[in-house]
Amino acid sequence: MTHLGLQLPSFTFAGVPDDRMFERIADIALAAEGSGFDSFWLMDHYHQIPNVGPETDPMLEAYTVLGGVAARTSRISLGTMVTGVTYRNPAFVAKVVTTLDIVSAGRAILGIGAAWNERESLAYGYDWPPVAERFERLEDALQICRSMFTHERSTYVGKRHRVEDAVNVPQPVQSGGPRILIGGGGERKTLRLVAEYADMWNGFGDVATIERKLEILARHCEDVGRDPAEIVTTRMGTLIVASTDEEAERRRSSWQHEKGVDDASVAMRLTWGTPETIGDRVRPFLEAGLGGLIFNMPRGSGPEDVELAGRALRSAVG
Repeated sequence: MTHLGLQLPSFTFAGVPDDRMFERIADIALAAEGSGFDSFWLMDHYHQIPNVGPETDPMLEAYTVLGGVAARTSRISLGTMVTGVTYRNPAFVAKVVTTLDIVSAGRAILGIGAAWNERESLAYGYDWPPVAERFERLEDALQICRSMFTHERSTYVGKRHRVEDAVNVPQPVQSGGPRILIGGGGERKTLRLVAEYADMWNGFGDVATIERKLEILARHCEDVGRDPAEIVTTRMGTLIVASTDEEAERRRSSWQHEKGVDDASVAMRLTWGTPETIGDRVRPFLEAGLGGLIFNMPRGSGPEDVELAGRALRSAVG
């Protein structure tokens, strides 16, 4: 079955006060779970990022929110898209994600990447190392987290991080620990790490871009002796599903105006249509070889929008 994920990138909801913000998030997660989505994702950022909204928009700490969502839901998997390695000690990340797995009765996913947001890192007092060091940190983090997910005690000495007899009790509920998703499209380093360490990969781009990334990932898998079919591959974009073609076009136009993007960028980032037509828009990505699709929706989308989108997607792709 095709994996379908919903990412919630914004906590800005018109008319919703701060003390009701989590209730709206929980309602959206419940709508995702009830309409056929398999996973629910939050960005792991401390303030809002430029392509979503101004940095003064509301932003909550992701893992705290996911713990709350875990208590309201029962089926849907939960993770960050994605945790940057500059923000947290990797052993602490392993403990946090193990805790989320316990709280959710086995539904946590570790989403992780090499980090990109220099402005945010420096604002919060984190070092911003060169790109080569960030990838060394990522590889260390992948090995530390996998070890702590599968052993009560872990010792590991890497290039940038180490643990010495680190205890992780209780162990995760999931056998073998939570799945690890690596986000990013770097062809030389990121996709190699996916082939070596990840259970899932998420990328971006049009069909041709995705086809290229999957071909390169397959070559990396061949180099390390791994079957690429073991990795659930997904692509993230923005989704609009409306009840009529006219409403879908209106929302597309509004989104494009808000983002200030040209037609070529719209085609790269946005998928839109009705429940009857959306399948034709998303199937080419699956025919390119993806195992699933992860979508966010325009800022302010509510549970009813998620419900319509989830049912339309599940009906279209199975």
